[in-house]
Amino acid sequence: MSNLLCNLVYNLANNWIINADVAKQVLQQEATLLDARAPILKCFGRLPNAIPVTWQEFSQSHFPHKGKIIENNTVLTQKLQAIGICQDKPVIVVADPVKGWGEEGRIVWMLRTLGHEKAVFVDGGYRAFIKAGISQVKAANNPPKTGDFVLSRPSKWEIQRDELKAILGNDNLVVIDAREPREYAGKTPYGEKRGGHIPGAVHLYYKQLMDKQGQLLSRGEIVAILLQKGVSQSTQIVSYCSGGIRSAWLTSVLTNVGFNAKNYAGSMWEWSASPADSYPLSVILSRAG
Repeated sequence: MSNLLCNLVYNLANNWIINADVAKQVLQQEATLLDARAPILKCFGRLPNAIPVTWQEFSQSHFPHKGKIIENNTVLTQKLQAIGICQDKPVIVVADPVKGWGEEGRIVWMLRTLGHEKAVFVDGGYRAFIKAGISQVKAANNPPKTGDFVLSRPSKWEIQRDELKAILGNDNLVVIDAREPREYAGKTPYGEKRGGHIPGAVHLYYKQLMDKQGQLLSRGEIVAILLQKGVSQSTQIVSYCSGGIRSAWLTSVLTNVGFNAKNYAGSMWEWSASPADSYPLSVILSRAG
């Protein structure tokens, strides 16, 4: 392995997000490129040797657990190998942070949660990638070679519903609602059974951590925003949204910055479908007049 590749791989292991220029270098050495944009977006700008993916492929199919990763390790391993995921090969994920829903963060969070140590997404997404000199292709790419990745499930970046319920109210815990303000207040535009937010959760819409071009704010700006929410580097963070996609993106970003962050993938789909007396929600009442 060349010194350049050794340095790049080391940086990937210690970062969940890289800029487009570094991503281009990694691709030139050897990496698996995943395109997590919505299918309609991929048709208008295919990336060379990119493998199209969706988060739904690796998630449970039945409501209210659609946000949760497939539980069967054998099935999940086969799915990941089928898209070319290898044990020691870096994985670079590209999406559209402006038009998307945090799909790149969801895929990276999933791979890290399943034990892949070199999964990253590109800051600024597809547009930044093209700007860095990655050429588009017209024809569809060839099917990927089967990978050799075998998953494990470290629980460092994931939390389950009842685990979260058990620690609600802990002094060192901050629960972050990564959804739109209307959802936090009580609207249910994406199929939640009940409206509102988990009691005590602070609101931080995930796109507040990027600019209008989809580029992440600086580390200092992100830390300052979190401090305003009462979150320090030592605070345990649990994020959620509707189905664990936007909150997975937020978890990826916060982990990359150095926070202690976990994603509740069941999120509001699961929590709101659970008994209200055991899994309550708070609603912000609008003022009349």
